[in-house]
Amino acid sequence: MTQQTDAEAPELDSIVVAPMAGPEDARAFRDLNLEWIEAFFTVEAADLATLDNAEAIVANGGEVLIARLDGAAVGCVALVQEHPGVFELSKMAVSPRFRGRGIGRVVLQAAIDQARELGAEQFFLASNARLASAVHLYESMGFVHVPPSELPPSPYDRADVFMRYPL
Repeated sequence: MTQQTDAEAPELDSIVVAPMAGPEDARAFRDLNLEWIEAFFTVEAADLATLDNAEAIVANGGEVLIARLDGAAVGCVALVQEHPGVFELSKMAVSPRFRGRGIGRVVLQAAIDQARELGAEQFFLASNARLASAVHLYESMGFVHVPPSELPPSPYDRADVFMRYPL
């Protein structure tokens, strides 16, 4: 048996996506997101309000999912309930060490499945055109571009891409 190197893609069926299970997962959610936000943008107050209170997402009817490979957190996503039946896909991140290997697709599919399980009638996101790979992933998974006026207002100054998933 050969040992996997960082350059090799993990077996996607070995990725486990499950609900946040405690403070260690909340910390991974925060760290994974701050890593990409700081690489592309300025951290906004709305980022910190979400990242410092991951437990509140769950308490308010949403969910935080953590993707693990061999037990280590390698990705995450939040489903933030705006109103009953209305969920925002938020704070999706994959560790830079594991990007480009299909983990984002696994995480996004888990989020779509979880939105359905939570009874979502509307599922949307706000992103930024600088995140071209993420926007392409959303498009390839069925999200469609919509005018921002069709969605709840985004608290992020950087948001310039608005999409909805047809449920």
